[in-house]
Amino acid sequence: MAAVVVEGRAGVTTILAGYLRRPCAQRIHEHMSVRVRFAPSPTGPLHMGGVRTALYNYLFARKHGGQFLLRIEDTDQTRYVPGAEEYIKESLDWCGLVPDESPWKGGPDGPYRQSDRKGLYKQYADELIAKDKAYYAFDTPEELEAMRARLQAAGVAAPAYNAVTREHMKNSLTLSADEVKERHARGEQYVIRLKVPRHAEVRFEDIIRGWVVVHSANIDDKVLFKSDGMPTYHLANIVDDHLMRITHVIRGEEWLPSAPLHVLIYEAFGWERPAFAHLPLILKPDGNGKLSKRDGDRLGFPVFSLDWYDPTTKEKSSGYRERGYYPEAFINMLALLGWNPGTDQEIMSLDELTKLFDLERVHKGGAKFDPEKTKWFNQQYLRMRPDAELGSQLQAKLKASGINATLERATSAAVLLKERATFVDDMLEGAYLFTNGSPLTDNATANEELRKRWKPEVAPAIEAYIDRLASLSPFEPVMLEPAFNEVLQEKGMKVGQVMPIYRLFVAGRMQGPGMFDVSALLGKDEVVLRLKAGLDLCRSWA
Repeated sequence: MAAVVVEGRAGVTTILAGYLRRPCAQRIHEHMSVRVRFAPSPTGPLHMGGVRTALYNYLFARKHGGQFLLRIEDTDQTRYVPGAEEYIKESLDWCGLVPDESPWKGGPDGPYRQSDRKGLYKQYADELIAKDKAYYAFDTPEELEAMRARLQAAGVAAPAYNAVTREHMKNSLTLSADEVKERHARGEQYVIRLKVPRHAEVRFEDIIRGWVVVHSANIDDKVLFKSDGMPTYHLANIVDDHLMRITHVIRGEEWLPSAPLHVLIYEAFGWERPAFAHLPLILKPDGNGKLSKRDGDRLGFPVFSLDWYDPTTKEKSSGYRERGYYPEAFINMLALLGWNPGTDQEIMSLDELTKLFDLERVHKGGAKFDPEKTKWFNQQYLRMRPDAELGSQLQAKLKASGINATLERATSAAVLLKERATFVDDMLEGAYLFTNGSPLTDNATANEELRKRWKPEVAPAIEAYIDRLASLSPFEPVMLEPAFNEVLQEKGMKVGQVMPIYRLFVAGRMQGPGMFDVSALLGKDEVVLRLKAGLDLCRSWA
């Protein structure tokens, strides 16, 4: 990254390796209709950082009554991955971030896929040629490599095609007009490069980072139009943003080094440029570097919104949807990765996020991803779900695992199980609530735990409790708990001596909902059956 010059209050310039933050106006006026875009490339699955960029664009547009556009930037056809475009659409749909204009929905400024706009870019490249803001370059790959080798030999650390080196290359700035015409006539391949001013300061105010100033000596003459007849990202991006009337470019920090170049292209055309806001990186859980797909694979958490099957390697990468996350939890978590509302509130709906969102509260520094906090968000949203909805989801999961349950029974079980669950799948640990017979059968873990805890003196208390249950009516928690406590008192036993045995006999596990709630759900006959079976098993060990 090039050094950045930031002007101090007293007019003294300071060269920094990074960027100073100073809040700036977001250039929103009453007459302005906010228009933002999310412009991914279909080169693979949509990383969660990309989803966060889409989210911030969406929130900003909705906050200001504007439009949120989706544009597919596929100018680099060599990197195109089949299925990636559909994946982008499905991801945003799942997250509830539906664009106002897109390749699938259309709109007044379409098409919204750059490959479908191929025919319009050449005229803009030609316009820059006519304005002497760009030039034809006929250099072969071998000549470019020789130039770099010469510069490296001369001690230039980062060789570039720029205001100095272009004077020694084959381009329309060094060749005569007649020779340029002849080369065109012969059909020689060429590219069109931006003519970067030799001595100029490029400055712009970033909404998140404040003033950024870069000297043109640090910017090379980027290719705007390639020899294959396609524009580069830099040209297509600026032309499309201009024609689509984009007012704010909200994108990832990785594009910050390109921003000065983009400012120069806007100036070359004489167009008003949009406001820029460069979002911080999402960092690995330890804070060391950008979060990558490999980190998710290595540490066991998703970095994509949906499962992705690589069409080339056939490798599968897991997604939040398939892991059982709710889209609302995923979005809520992403919103707070690099932004905060200025309060302690953490659980926010999309509507609440929209009302609170402010680009000037986006952090400059990177945000560490916390997979455990992400689970916490899902847990909160699971608990907030209506009981009937959770019951329906649990019923479907049970059916998939071969257990049939009524919706009423599944809903009652979900109410008991949800406080310990992070995902609906976690509630499948309560499968014992839907089966008949002792949960100790073929359950090595429960049997091992029972052997460690069983004491023969517990048997009389369990037998007395069985007798008490036989006459208990109604069979509800408010009746079961007093009955259990009365038995313990009569037998001189403590809760810690009997309750673990009761739990293992009836539930087959040491953790779970309260046993009186579990017993009421199972019903008297099933509880008595399981208690007797447990006693028989323990006595058989003697």
